[in-house]
Amino acid sequence: MFRNDKPIEPMNKAPEPVNTGKINSIMEGTSIEGEIRSDSNIRIDGRVKGTINVRGRLIVGTSGIVEGDVTCQSSDIEGTVNGKIVCQDLLSLKATAKLTGDINTKKLAIEPGAVFTGNCSMGGGVVKEMDPMRLSTATNTPRVEPAQAAR
Repeated sequence: MFRNDKPIEPMNKAPEPVNTGKINSIMEGTSIEGEIRSDSNIRIDGRVKGTINVRGRLIVGTSGIVEGDVTCQSSDIEGTVNGKIVCQDLLSLKATAKLTGDINTKKLAIEPGAVFTGNCSMGGGVVKEMDPMRLSTATNTPRVEPAQAAR
């Protein structure tokens, strides 16, 4: 009589995108300035200048240009991105991709031909600067000569 057949979902479960099957499109020839927020997937074939926050997948097509920081669940980059990318799952740089900026992602796939300039942090770690002294091949320690044979 008072039976509840609805499955119980854990309260600490990560929010899922609302419309996972639908894609918002910014077509070639379209230019947008400002902040974009979406609960579903976005495909950009035009130009966006500003921050992008997507709870789903971000696709930047071959003619797409993004100038600004990006936060997304996953992403396929075929075009140009200038800015920091924070990706919760998989960031895929296709052969035609040009990315200038820092990456923070769980998984990274880079096809031959893609261009990436910046720092990358994977698995939630912090990007550390390399110590130039550790990278140096010259040492200041005195050279130890082999012992001469006694005559």
